[in-house]
Amino acid sequence: MSENTYVLEAHNISKTFPGVKALDRVSLSLKAGEVLALVGENGAGKSTLTKILSGIHQTDPDSGGIYFDGKEVDFRNSQDAKSHGLVTIYQELSLVRGLSVAENIFLGQLPRTKLGLIDWKELNRHAQEILNELGLEVAPDEMVGDLSISRQQMVEIARALSQGTKVIIFDEPTSSLTQTEKDILFRIIRSLQAKNVGVIYISHKMDEVFELSDRILVLRDGKNSGGLVTKDCNLSDVVHLMIGRALDEFFHKNKATKGKEMLRVEGLSKNGQFENISFAVRKGEVLGLYGLVGAGRSEVAETIFGARTHDAGDIYIDGEKVVIKDTKDAVSLGMGFVPEDRKAQGLVLKMSCLNNMSVAKLRWIKKAGCIDFVAEQAIFDEYKQKLSISTPGAHQEVSKLSGGNQQKIVIGKWMSLSPRVLILDEPTRGIDVGSKSQIHSLIAELAEEGIAVLVISSEMPEIMGVSDRIITMRAGRTSGSFEGDEITEENLIRAIAFVDAEAAS
Repeated sequence: MSENTYVLEAHNISKTFPGVKALDRVSLSLKAGEVLALVGENGAGKSTLTKILSGIHQTDPDSGGIYFDGKEVDFRNSQDAKSHGLVTIYQELSLVRGLSVAENIFLGQLPRTKLGLIDWKELNRHAQEILNELGLEVAPDEMVGDLSISRQQMVEIARALSQGTKVIIFDEPTSSLTQTEKDILFRIIRSLQAKNVGVIYISHKMDEVFELSDRILVLRDGKNSGGLVTKDCNLSDVVHLMIGRALDEFFHKNKATKGKEMLRVEGLSKNGQFENISFAVRKGEVLGLYGLVGAGRSEVAETIFGARTHDAGDIYIDGEKVVIKDTKDAVSLGMGFVPEDRKAQGLVLKMSCLNNMSVAKLRWIKKAGCIDFVAEQAIFDEYKQKLSISTPGAHQEVSKLSGGNQQKIVIGKWMSLSPRVLILDEPTRGIDVGSKSQIHSLIAELAEEGIAVLVISSEMPEIMGVSDRIITMRAGRTSGSFEGDEITEENLIRAIAFVDAEAAS
């Protein structure tokens, strides 16, 4: 196949759901051996387009066509797409945890002996060949359920290659990976390019987009917004196409005057998780907690909020030592917590936006033992406007919202309680650039209202951009404290990667 041949093309694709035009004459092209980054704000149409290409959704009757290897196709389901050579690897993997690596790779096409039994020797040999091809140090007979998420992801890629795949679509593949695991994934994607496999890479992480892709396709409001050659553009070019305006400032520094100490932890420890953690956050201050995945940041935050127990140490709120046995105690003391996994921990996905927004305040909006629905609606209306939440209505199921709007619902839930302390764990994970900017502005506004804000983030530009001070963590211990001109990339990297004896003590 020549380098100019398109292995996959989509022309004027449209898709309408009840009351929503999800895609409006969207076009896409992918060459063999090329990495095409597909980007856009949450709700821009990326997921819908991916599901159409994968055969999960069907296009509108008057829509254009999809061409694979130059021939028009009409994939009726994902298996149909796979049989042609197109595979999508989602964040939620589709492996069978109770089967071996080899069984998962060749699921549905296991080699058989003349007697019709599974030929285990042949199965493991073929699986090992593919694993060697990808450079994966995984045994064919290992149980998939015993592997890390990143290695499971590699097994999914190996399965795709076993089916003669020509196009692989990756949907936010690094959301649960460490830096080392991400490096392995990138190496494999480059090896796929060398084998002439076309790759569509969907990510909100712009550093990954610029590192991996050859071209960038931007969607906005269900339409093509523009296409760029990666080496010839910069972040501002991409952002402008995504949100329809220049984004001169990604971060909005808090301008509040710092007040009295609102939260302090002294010697907080939990065996095997973190040790001797001490810091304080003042009224009107944004304190960043930064470190690599596994450093113990989330565990510390969850302990402060009462979701975990601790073995030693003390917590002070507004200068008074407190005992927090559970999250109910934390809320009663004026604390709010936006968790890292909003879908699993921050929302009830089958409930409405209205119910999710008011759930933390229900005990305060009762009248004669029943929920005061007028008060509940007032809470939703207030924070829908304050946070610019985009939703068809209060009774829209929250699972139907984009990631950015879901995050605003979670934040609004806690803002409605007028907290004294608000903990934000990875507040912009999995949301688009435009929504990130809005969340960053909101963090500054919360501090300016006098709230003590503790922010945890794995993104260095973010933690540097929103924080007044930064505490670094490594291997369950604090490793540094920085503010003002001390907040530099070099200092943060040194603190999370190399800890001297004095910093670790």
